Amino acid sequence: MAHQAPLTHPVAFLARRAATALAAAAVLGAAAAPAAYADAAPSASPKKLPDGLYGTKDPQYDGVWRQSLALLAQDTVGVRPAASGVRWLVGQQCADGAFTAFRAEPGKPCDAKTMRDTNQTAAAVQALAALGGHGDTVKKAVGWLKSVQNDDGGWSSMPGSPSDANSTSVVIGALAAAGEKPQSVTSKKGGKTPYDGLLTFQLGCDAKEGERGAFTFQLKGAAPNADATAAAATGALGKGFVVAPADQRADAPVKPLNCKDGGDAKKDGPEQAASGGGAYLVAQLDKNGQHLLSAMPGAEKQPDVGNTADAVVALAAGGHGAAAAKPLKWLEKNATDWAKQNGPAAYAQLVLAAHATGTDPRSFGGTDLVAALNATGPKPAAAGQKDTGDADDATDGGGIGVWWVIGVGLAIGAGIGFLLSSRKKNQL
Repeated sequence: MAHQAPLTHPVAFLARRAATALAAAAVLGAAAAPAAYADAAPSASPKKLPDGLYGTKDPQYDGVWRQSLALLAQDTVGVRPAASGVRWLVGQQCADGAFTAFRAEPGKPCDAKTMRDTNQTAAAVQALAALGGHGDTVKKAVGWLKSVQNDDGGWSSMPGSPSDANSTSVVIGALAAAGEKPQSVTSKKGGKTPYDGLLTFQLGCDAKEGERGAFTFQLKGAAPNADATAAAATGALGKGFVVAPADQRADAPVKPLNCKDGGDAKKDGPEQAASGGGAYLVAQLDKNGQHLLSAMPGAEKQPDVGNTADAVVALAAGGHGAAAAKPLKWLEKNATDWAKQNGPAAYAQLVLAAHATGTDPRSFGGTDLVAALNATGPKPAAAGQKDTGDADDATDGGGIGVWWVIGVGLAIGAGIGFLLSSRKKNQL
Protein backbone atom coordinates (compact mmCIF):
# COMPACT_ATOMS: atom_id res chain seq x y z
CA MET A 1 0.00 0.00 0.00
CA ALA A 2 1.24 3.48 -0.78
CA HIS A 3 0.63 5.08 2.63
CA GLN A 4 2.16 4.11 5.95
CA ALA A 5 1.73 0.45 6.87
CA PRO A 6 -1.50 -0.31 8.73
CA LEU A 7 -1.50 -2.19 11.99
CA THR A 8 -1.12 -5.88 12.66
CA HIS A 9 -1.19 -8.32 15.57
CA PRO A 10 0.13 -8.52 18.13
CA VAL A 11 2.36 -5.51 18.78
CA ALA A 12 0.11 -3.03 17.00
CA PHE A 13 -2.87 -4.95 18.32
CA LEU A 14 -1.55 -4.33 21.80
CA ALA A 15 -0.81 -0.74 20.92
CA ARG A 16 -4.44 -0.27 19.97
CA ARG A 17 -5.42 -1.58 23.37
CA ALA A 18 -2.83 0.57 25.07
CA ALA A 19 -4.18 3.68 23.34
CA THR A 20 -7.69 2.90 24.53
CA ALA A 21 -6.55 2.18 28.04
CA LEU A 22 -4.28 5.20 28.28
CA ALA A 23 -7.09 7.44 27.12
CA ALA A 24 -9.21 5.94 29.88
CA ALA A 25 -6.39 6.53 32.35
CA ALA A 26 -6.45 10.22 31.52
CA VAL A 27 -10.17 10.34 32.18
CA LEU A 28 -9.89 8.41 35.42
CA GLY A 29 -6.76 10.16 36.59
CA ALA A 30 -4.93 6.85 36.84
CA ALA A 31 -1.76 7.69 34.98
CA ALA A 32 0.72 6.21 37.42
CA ALA A 33 2.03 2.76 36.63
CA PRO A 34 2.24 0.24 39.45
CA ALA A 35 5.70 -0.66 40.68
CA ALA A 36 5.68 -3.94 38.80
CA TYR A 37 5.70 -2.00 35.53
CA ALA A 38 7.26 1.31 36.44
CA ASP A 39 10.72 -0.16 36.96
CA ALA A 40 10.55 -2.77 34.21
CA ALA A 41 12.70 -2.48 31.12
CA PRO A 42 12.57 -4.46 27.89
CA SER A 43 15.37 -6.95 27.47
CA ALA A 44 17.89 -6.46 24.71
CA SER A 45 17.27 -7.96 21.31
CA PRO A 46 18.85 -11.38 21.02
CA LYS A 47 22.08 -11.48 19.03
CA LYS A 48 20.87 -14.57 17.23
CA LEU A 49 17.25 -15.62 16.86
CA PRO A 50 16.45 -19.05 18.29
CA ASP A 51 16.38 -22.06 15.99
CA GLY A 52 12.86 -22.79 14.81
CA LEU A 53 11.43 -19.32 15.39
CA TYR A 54 9.32 -17.72 12.66
CA GLY A 55 10.07 -14.16 11.63
CA THR A 56 13.22 -12.06 11.75
CA LYS A 57 12.20 -9.31 14.15
CA ASP A 58 12.82 -9.20 17.88
CA PRO A 59 10.43 -11.75 19.44
CA GLN A 60 10.39 -9.98 22.81
CA TYR A 61 6.77 -8.90 22.57
CA ASP A 62 5.24 -11.40 20.16
CA GLY A 63 7.36 -14.53 19.85
CA VAL A 64 4.79 -17.04 21.10
CA TRP A 65 1.93 -15.22 19.40
CA ARG A 66 3.46 -15.10 15.92
CA GLN A 67 4.80 -18.65 16.25
CA SER A 68 1.38 -19.96 17.26
CA LEU A 69 -0.43 -18.24 14.41
CA ALA A 70 2.16 -19.40 11.89
CA LEU A 71 1.96 -23.05 12.99
CA LEU A 72 -1.82 -22.94 13.17
CA ALA A 73 -2.19 -21.43 9.70
CA GLN A 74 0.17 -24.03 8.24
CA ASP A 75 -1.75 -26.87 9.85
CA THR A 76 -5.05 -25.42 8.67
CA VAL A 77 -3.98 -25.62 5.01
CA GLY A 78 -2.40 -29.06 5.31
CA VAL A 79 1.25 -28.08 5.79
CA ARG A 80 3.17 -30.02 8.45
CA PRO A 81 5.26 -27.44 10.34
CA ALA A 82 8.95 -28.03 10.96
CA ALA A 83 9.61 -30.02 14.12
CA SER A 84 12.04 -27.33 15.28
CA GLY A 85 9.29 -24.71 15.09
CA VAL A 86 6.95 -26.81 17.19
CA ARG A 87 9.68 -27.61 19.71
CA TRP A 88 10.48 -23.93 20.11
CA LEU A 89 6.87 -23.15 20.96
CA VAL A 90 6.49 -26.05 23.40
CA GLY A 91 9.76 -25.09 25.07
CA GLN A 92 8.44 -21.63 25.93
CA GLN A 93 5.95 -23.01 28.46
CA CYS A 94 6.50 -22.43 32.18
CA ALA A 95 6.11 -25.28 34.66
CA ASP A 96 2.72 -23.94 35.79
CA GLY A 97 1.40 -24.16 32.21
CA ALA A 98 1.55 -20.48 31.30
CA PHE A 99 3.31 -18.89 28.34
CA THR A 100 4.82 -15.46 28.07
CA ALA A 101 5.78 -13.62 24.90
CA PHE A 102 9.39 -14.80 24.78
CA ARG A 103 11.84 -16.57 27.02
CA ALA A 104 15.43 -16.22 25.88
CA GLU A 105 16.54 -18.94 28.30
CA PRO A 106 13.92 -21.68 28.20
CA GLY A 107 16.14 -23.90 30.36
CA LYS A 108 15.88 -21.46 33.23
CA PRO A 109 12.75 -21.88 35.40
CA CYS A 110 10.06 -19.23 35.32
CA ASP A 111 9.79 -17.22 38.51
CA ALA A 112 7.49 -14.62 40.02
CA LYS A 113 8.91 -11.94 37.74
CA THR A 114 8.05 -13.84 34.56
CA MET A 115 5.21 -11.96 32.90
CA ARG A 116 2.76 -14.75 32.17
CA ASP A 117 0.13 -13.80 29.61
CA THR A 118 -3.27 -15.23 28.77
CA ASN A 119 -3.23 -14.15 25.12
CA GLN A 120 0.09 -15.81 24.36
CA THR A 121 -0.99 -18.90 26.31
CA ALA A 122 -4.34 -19.14 24.56
CA ALA A 123 -2.72 -18.73 21.15
CA ALA A 124 -0.27 -21.53 21.94
CA VAL A 125 -3.13 -23.77 23.06
CA GLN A 126 -4.99 -23.27 19.80
CA ALA A 127 -1.89 -24.10 17.75
CA LEU A 128 -0.74 -27.13 19.74
CA ALA A 129 -4.23 -28.57 20.09
CA ALA A 130 -4.64 -28.41 16.32
CA LEU A 131 -1.26 -30.03 15.66
CA GLY A 132 -1.97 -32.89 18.05
CA GLY A 133 0.53 -34.92 20.05
CA HIS A 134 0.92 -32.29 22.75
CA GLY A 135 -1.85 -33.22 25.14
CA ASP A 136 0.15 -32.65 28.32
CA THR A 137 1.28 -29.20 27.21
CA VAL A 138 -2.25 -28.20 26.24
CA LYS A 139 -3.75 -29.59 29.45
CA LYS A 140 -1.31 -27.67 31.63
CA ALA A 141 -1.91 -24.44 29.71
CA VAL A 142 -5.68 -24.79 29.95
CA GLY A 143 -5.38 -25.50 33.66
CA TRP A 144 -3.41 -22.30 34.12
CA LEU A 145 -5.94 -20.29 32.11
CA LYS A 146 -8.74 -21.60 34.32
CA SER A 147 -6.77 -20.69 37.43
CA VAL A 148 -6.56 -17.01 36.44
CA GLN A 149 -10.18 -16.56 35.35
CA ASN A 150 -11.66 -13.41 36.85
CA ASP A 151 -14.76 -13.35 39.02
CA ASP A 152 -16.81 -11.88 36.16
CA GLY A 153 -16.01 -14.95 34.05
CA GLY A 154 -13.54 -13.20 31.76
CA TRP A 155 -9.79 -12.69 31.43
CA SER A 156 -7.30 -9.89 30.98
CA SER A 157 -3.95 -10.34 29.28
CA MET A 158 -2.19 -9.91 32.62
CA PRO A 159 -3.64 -12.09 35.40
CA GLY A 160 -5.13 -10.04 38.19
CA SER A 161 -6.18 -7.12 35.99
CA PRO A 162 -9.77 -6.38 34.92
CA SER A 163 -11.18 -8.51 32.11
CA ASP A 164 -11.26 -7.27 28.53
CA ALA A 165 -13.18 -8.44 25.47
CA ASN A 166 -10.16 -9.46 23.40
CA SER A 167 -8.45 -11.57 26.03
CA THR A 168 -11.71 -13.24 27.01
CA SER A 169 -12.38 -14.07 23.36
CA VAL A 170 -8.99 -15.62 22.64
CA VAL A 171 -9.25 -17.74 25.79
CA ILE A 172 -12.71 -18.94 24.73
CA GLY A 173 -11.14 -20.03 21.45
CA ALA A 174 -8.42 -21.88 23.34
CA LEU A 175 -10.89 -23.68 25.57
CA ALA A 176 -12.92 -24.80 22.57
CA ALA A 177 -9.80 -25.93 20.70
CA ALA A 178 -8.77 -28.01 23.70
CA GLY A 179 -12.12 -29.79 23.77
CA GLU A 180 -13.54 -27.85 26.71
CA LYS A 181 -17.04 -26.41 26.83
CA PRO A 182 -16.52 -22.70 27.53
CA GLN A 183 -19.96 -22.35 29.09
CA SER A 184 -18.94 -24.92 31.70
CA VAL A 185 -15.79 -23.07 32.76
CA THR A 186 -17.02 -20.92 35.62
CA SER A 187 -15.31 -18.51 37.98
CA LYS A 188 -14.61 -19.72 41.48
CA LYS A 189 -16.43 -16.74 42.94
CA GLY A 190 -19.84 -16.06 41.44
CA GLY A 191 -19.92 -18.99 39.03
CA LYS A 192 -19.73 -16.72 35.96
CA THR A 193 -19.00 -18.17 32.51
CA PRO A 194 -16.70 -16.66 29.88
CA TYR A 195 -19.80 -15.61 27.97
CA ASP A 196 -21.14 -13.78 31.02
CA GLY A 197 -17.91 -11.80 31.12
CA LEU A 198 -17.72 -11.20 27.38
CA LEU A 199 -21.24 -9.89 26.93
CA THR A 200 -20.77 -7.20 29.56
CA PHE A 201 -18.66 -5.34 26.99
CA GLN A 202 -21.38 -5.15 24.35
CA LEU A 203 -23.20 -1.88 23.76
CA GLY A 204 -26.92 -2.60 23.93
CA CYS A 205 -30.13 -0.90 22.96
CA ASP A 206 -29.44 2.01 25.30
CA ALA A 207 -26.44 3.01 23.16
CA LYS A 208 -26.54 5.30 20.14
CA GLU A 209 -28.17 3.70 17.12
CA GLY A 210 -24.96 3.43 15.11
CA GLU A 211 -23.07 1.90 18.04
CA ARG A 212 -25.49 -0.80 19.13
CA GLY A 213 -24.09 -4.28 18.99
CA ALA A 214 -20.47 -3.15 19.07
CA PHE A 215 -18.14 -4.24 21.84
CA THR A 216 -15.84 -2.05 23.88
CA PHE A 217 -12.35 -3.22 24.75
CA GLN A 218 -12.79 -3.00 28.49
CA LEU A 219 -14.50 -0.05 30.06
CA LYS A 220 -18.25 -0.35 30.33
CA GLY A 221 -19.95 2.44 28.43
CA ALA A 222 -16.83 3.28 26.40
CA ALA A 223 -16.90 3.99 22.67
CA PRO A 224 -17.19 1.11 20.18
CA ASN A 225 -14.00 -0.79 19.45
CA ALA A 226 -13.90 -2.55 16.08
CA ASP A 227 -10.95 -4.66 17.15
CA ALA A 228 -12.76 -5.91 20.24
CA THR A 229 -15.95 -6.38 18.25
CA ALA A 230 -14.30 -8.63 15.68
CA ALA A 231 -12.72 -10.73 18.43
CA ALA A 232 -15.91 -10.91 20.48
CA ALA A 233 -18.17 -11.75 17.54
CA THR A 234 -16.01 -14.83 17.02
CA GLY A 235 -15.56 -15.67 20.68
CA ALA A 236 -19.26 -15.37 21.46
CA LEU A 237 -19.82 -18.27 19.07
CA GLY A 238 -17.28 -20.38 20.94
CA LYS A 239 -14.79 -20.26 18.08
CA GLY A 240 -11.13 -19.41 17.80
CA PHE A 241 -8.71 -18.35 15.09
CA VAL A 242 -9.73 -21.17 12.74
CA VAL A 243 -13.35 -21.34 11.60
CA ALA A 244 -14.95 -23.63 9.05
CA PRO A 245 -15.43 -21.97 5.64
CA ALA A 246 -18.69 -20.08 5.37
CA ASP A 247 -21.06 -21.21 2.63
CA GLN A 248 -22.05 -18.14 0.63
CA ARG A 249 -24.87 -20.07 -1.01
CA ALA A 250 -26.54 -20.66 2.35
CA ASP A 251 -25.67 -17.26 3.76
CA ALA A 252 -27.06 -16.34 7.16
CA PRO A 253 -28.32 -12.76 7.42
CA VAL A 254 -26.48 -10.42 9.75
CA LYS A 255 -29.12 -9.36 12.26
CA PRO A 256 -28.58 -6.24 14.38
CA LEU A 257 -29.77 -6.14 17.97
CA ASN A 258 -33.55 -6.36 18.16
CA CYS A 259 -34.14 -3.07 19.90
CA LYS A 260 -37.65 -2.50 18.56
CA ASP A 261 -38.96 -5.21 20.82
CA GLY A 262 -36.69 -4.30 23.68
CA GLY A 263 -34.21 -7.02 22.79
CA ASP A 264 -31.02 -7.31 24.79
CA ALA A 265 -28.15 -9.52 23.62
CA LYS A 266 -27.06 -9.99 27.21
CA LYS A 267 -30.37 -11.71 27.78
CA ASP A 268 -30.86 -13.20 24.33
CA GLY A 269 -27.53 -15.02 24.52
CA PRO A 270 -24.10 -15.21 22.85
CA GLU A 271 -25.38 -16.00 19.35
CA GLN A 272 -27.48 -12.85 19.23
CA ALA A 273 -24.56 -10.92 20.70
CA ALA A 274 -22.31 -12.24 17.92
CA SER A 275 -24.85 -11.29 15.26
CA GLY A 276 -25.19 -7.81 16.74
CA GLY A 277 -21.42 -7.43 16.67
CA GLY A 278 -21.37 -8.66 13.09
CA ALA A 279 -23.97 -6.10 12.09
CA TYR A 280 -21.82 -3.34 13.55
CA LEU A 281 -18.78 -4.60 11.64
CA VAL A 282 -20.73 -4.75 8.37
CA ALA A 283 -21.89 -1.16 8.85
CA GLN A 284 -18.32 -0.01 9.46
CA LEU A 285 -17.00 -1.96 6.49
CA ASP A 286 -19.66 -0.54 4.20
CA LYS A 287 -18.91 2.96 5.47
CA ASN A 288 -15.16 2.72 4.88
CA GLY A 289 -15.02 0.91 1.56
CA GLN A 290 -14.89 -2.68 2.90
CA HIS A 291 -12.04 -2.17 5.34
CA LEU A 292 -11.83 -1.07 8.95
CA LEU A 293 -9.89 1.96 10.11
CA SER A 294 -7.22 2.45 12.71
CA ALA A 295 -6.83 5.80 14.39
CA MET A 296 -3.86 5.77 16.72
CA PRO A 297 -3.55 8.99 18.75
CA GLY A 298 -1.84 11.66 16.70
CA ALA A 299 -1.85 9.55 13.55
CA GLU A 300 -3.88 9.88 10.41
CA LYS A 301 -6.74 7.43 10.08
CA GLN A 302 -5.73 4.59 7.82
CA PRO A 303 -6.88 1.13 6.80
CA ASP A 304 -6.33 -1.50 9.48
CA VAL A 305 -5.54 -4.63 7.52
CA GLY A 306 -5.20 -6.93 10.52
CA ASN A 307 -8.51 -5.88 12.01
CA THR A 308 -10.18 -6.23 8.62
CA ALA A 309 -8.87 -9.80 8.37
CA ASP A 310 -10.26 -10.49 11.85
CA ALA A 311 -13.62 -9.09 10.79
CA VAL A 312 -13.67 -11.46 7.80
CA VAL A 313 -13.13 -14.40 10.15
CA ALA A 314 -15.79 -13.11 12.56
CA LEU A 315 -18.39 -12.78 9.82
CA ALA A 316 -17.53 -16.20 8.41
CA ALA A 317 -17.81 -17.68 11.91
CA GLY A 318 -21.40 -16.44 12.06
CA GLY A 319 -22.21 -18.02 8.68
CA HIS A 320 -22.30 -14.62 6.97
CA GLY A 321 -20.42 -15.72 3.87
CA ALA A 322 -21.60 -12.98 1.52
CA ALA A 323 -20.80 -10.26 4.05
CA ALA A 324 -17.33 -11.74 4.65
CA ALA A 325 -16.59 -11.99 0.92
CA LYS A 326 -16.65 -8.23 0.40
CA PRO A 327 -13.82 -7.25 2.78
CA LEU A 328 -12.00 -10.41 1.69
CA LYS A 329 -11.84 -8.99 -1.85
CA TRP A 330 -10.44 -5.76 -0.44
CA LEU A 331 -7.76 -7.76 1.36
CA GLU A 332 -6.85 -9.59 -1.84
CA LYS A 333 -6.17 -6.25 -3.52
CA ASN A 334 -4.47 -4.44 -0.65
CA ALA A 335 -3.03 -6.74 2.00
CA THR A 336 -0.09 -8.61 0.52
CA ASP A 337 2.44 -5.77 0.79
CA TRP A 338 1.34 -5.27 4.40
CA ALA A 339 1.88 -8.95 5.14
CA LYS A 340 5.33 -8.89 3.54
CA GLN A 341 6.30 -6.00 5.77
CA ASN A 342 4.85 -7.44 8.97
CA GLY A 343 5.84 -11.08 8.73
CA PRO A 344 4.50 -14.47 9.85
CA ALA A 345 1.57 -13.39 12.02
CA ALA A 346 0.30 -11.14 9.22
CA TYR A 347 0.57 -13.89 6.61
CA ALA A 348 -1.16 -16.26 9.02
CA GLN A 349 -4.06 -13.85 9.53
CA LEU A 350 -4.61 -13.66 5.79
CA VAL A 351 -4.36 -17.44 5.40
CA LEU A 352 -6.98 -17.92 8.11
CA ALA A 353 -9.24 -15.26 6.58
CA ALA A 354 -8.97 -16.95 3.19
CA HIS A 355 -9.72 -20.33 4.74
CA ALA A 356 -12.77 -18.95 6.56
CA THR A 357 -14.29 -17.81 3.28
CA GLY A 358 -13.39 -20.88 1.24
CA THR A 359 -10.80 -18.91 -0.73
CA ASP A 360 -7.58 -20.51 -1.93
CA PRO A 361 -4.74 -18.94 0.12
CA ARG A 362 -2.27 -20.16 -2.49
CA SER A 363 -3.82 -17.80 -5.02
CA PHE A 364 -4.68 -14.72 -3.01
CA GLY A 365 -4.63 -11.59 -5.10
CA GLY A 366 -1.78 -13.06 -7.10
CA THR A 367 0.18 -14.16 -4.02
CA ASP A 368 0.79 -17.63 -2.63
CA LEU A 369 0.26 -16.83 1.05
CA VAL A 370 1.21 -20.34 2.12
CA ALA A 371 4.57 -20.24 0.38
CA ALA A 372 5.21 -16.76 1.73
CA LEU A 373 4.36 -17.88 5.27
CA ASN A 374 6.55 -20.96 4.98
CA ALA A 375 9.46 -18.78 3.89
CA THR A 376 9.38 -16.84 7.19
CA GLY A 377 10.48 -19.85 9.23
CA PRO A 378 12.12 -23.24 9.15
CA LYS A 379 11.34 -25.41 6.15
CA PRO A 380 8.14 -27.42 6.72
CA ALA A 381 8.53 -31.09 7.52
CA ALA A 382 8.46 -33.54 4.64
CA ALA A 383 5.22 -35.39 4.04
CA GLY A 384 4.85 -38.25 6.48
CA GLN A 385 7.51 -36.91 8.87
CA LYS A 386 6.17 -37.09 12.38
CA ASP A 387 6.51 -34.55 15.12
CA THR A 388 7.81 -36.02 18.38
CA GLY A 389 4.91 -34.61 20.36
CA ASP A 390 5.03 -34.52 24.14
CA ALA A 391 8.30 -36.41 24.15
CA ASP A 392 9.96 -33.11 23.30
CA ASP A 393 7.81 -30.99 25.57
CA ALA A 394 9.84 -28.80 27.88
CA THR A 395 8.57 -28.82 31.43
CA ASP A 396 9.82 -25.41 32.39
CA GLY A 397 12.20 -22.75 31.49
CA GLY A 398 13.46 -19.38 31.44
CA GLY A 399 12.11 -16.54 33.27
CA ILE A 400 13.63 -13.42 31.81
CA GLY A 401 10.53 -11.55 32.88
CA VAL A 402 9.58 -10.73 29.31
CA TRP A 403 7.75 -7.46 29.35
CA TRP A 404 4.60 -6.50 27.54
CA VAL A 405 4.34 -3.46 25.31
CA ILE A 406 5.01 -0.58 27.68
CA GLY A 407 1.73 1.23 27.21
CA VAL A 408 -0.29 -1.94 27.59
CA GLY A 409 1.53 -2.97 30.72
CA LEU A 410 0.98 0.43 32.28
CA ALA A 411 -2.69 0.57 31.40
CA ILE A 412 -3.60 -2.97 32.31
CA GLY A 413 -1.46 -2.92 35.43
CA ALA A 414 -3.30 0.21 36.52
CA GLY A 415 -6.51 -1.75 36.23
CA ILE A 416 -7.98 0.17 33.33
CA GLY A 417 -7.05 -1.99 30.44
CA PHE A 418 -4.82 -6.49 23.69
CA LEU A 419 -3.74 -7.55 20.88
CA LEU A 420 -4.39 -10.43 20.16
CA SER A 421 -6.85 -8.95 17.80
CA SER A 422 -7.14 -6.13 15.94
CA ARG A 423 -6.71 -6.86 17.24
CA LYS A 424 -8.28 1.18 20.57
CA LYS A 425 -7.91 4.75 20.84
CA ASN A 426 -10.76 7.12 21.69
CA GLN A 427 -12.90 5.47 19.03
CA LEU A 428 -12.12 1.85 19.98
